[in-house]
Amino acid sequence: MAAPRHFLDLDRFDRSTLRRMLDLAAAFKRDVGRHERPLAGRTLAMIFEKPSTRTRVSFEVAMRQLGGDVVVLTDAESQLNRGESMADTARVLSRYVDAIMIRTSKPGKLVELAMHASVPVINGLTDESHPCQLMADVMTFEEHRGSIAGRLVAWSGDANNVARSWVQAAVRFGFRLNLACPAPLQPSNGLLEWAHREGGEVTVMASPEAAVADADLVVTDTWVSMGTREAETRHNLLAPYRVDEALMARARPDALFMHCLPAHRGQEVTDAVIDGPQSVVWDEAENRLHAQKGILAWCLG
Repeated sequence: MAAPRHFLDLDRFDRSTLRRMLDLAAAFKRDVGRHERPLAGRTLAMIFEKPSTRTRVSFEVAMRQLGGDVVVLTDAESQLNRGESMADTARVLSRYVDAIMIRTSKPGKLVELAMHASVPVINGLTDESHPCQLMADVMTFEEHRGSIAGRLVAWSGDANNVARSWVQAAVRFGFRLNLACPAPLQPSNGLLEWAHREGGEVTVMASPEAAVADADLVVTDTWVSMGTREAETRHNLLAPYRVDEALMARARPDALFMHCLPAHRGQEVTDAVIDGPQSVVWDEAENRLHAQKGILAWCLG
């Protein structure tokens, strides 16, 4: 029996495979409502250990638009909350469904699920990465500006799970990435060393103004993720990294702005930017639906 096609993190794929998923996503988006239903008769189980709006709705609608069905399991609705191991859950669900998506805090749970599942496992988010979001982000940039290869992307804020996936995306899709982060919230040396070994152009700096200079895309995210403590300390550290009109003005005149949402307006981004003409956050949110169609179709062959 062939090994299942998992979608765990971008660093596990080569560029051509990721491009194949994005090509599928674009094809499904062009033909929405008219395409054949390639996943008819297939079922996706979705495990949510962290709450969600976009991940849940986009995956559920994606699977249904492709002809498949969905089963949703929250903490209160599964035995995981009562001590059943992720390995046993993987073995059981593999007998019932054709793929499993999980949104969890601990990346080890994702890995354990994939190790013991005989069906594809998809990373819907962990505290270390958010690869589905990055597929949607690359798709969105390229819809507006063409190939992202060789472009400059600037991140301003905490080097969180989304930022880590931006580092992996920079390597795999061949764009330059500037990460502006306060010293206590910079990415790990291990991640940066991997990026440099792989030939990535990833630069960490303290100044958001320097990071966004001549950037084609400016990206940020919430300062306090779900479950994060020490919110006041983080706010004080990150206040200089707020994306406002003055910061956007330092990027290229045609630079885009992205945020994976939900946004805390007035904290990491101002209303003038997120609602302004350079913002593509709503296209970005929509493309979670289409990018995940491409991922689902690839995983299920």
